[in-house]
Amino acid sequence: MTPERDRELAKRARMLSLVIAGAVFLWLGGQWIGKMIGLPGRFALLFDLMAIGAFVWVLVVAMGIWRARRSDS
Repeated sequence: MTPERDRELAKRARMLSLVIAGAVFLWLGGQWIGKMIGLPGRFALLFDLMAIGAFVWVLVVAMGIWRARRSDS
């Protein structure tokens, strides 16, 4: 694996960690704020669906990183 390719994959992995942390933070914040201001349950479901979407995207990109590292070695 070239150092350039390794840096690119490391950059993608850092992005994944930020997306995971951001999704969890926004999901928890959305649930907490929604409960405080009395939003209906359907809005809580929207936060749930957004978090699930982010995690599915993370899974797809993580599999791509894994496959790229595996094919390079």
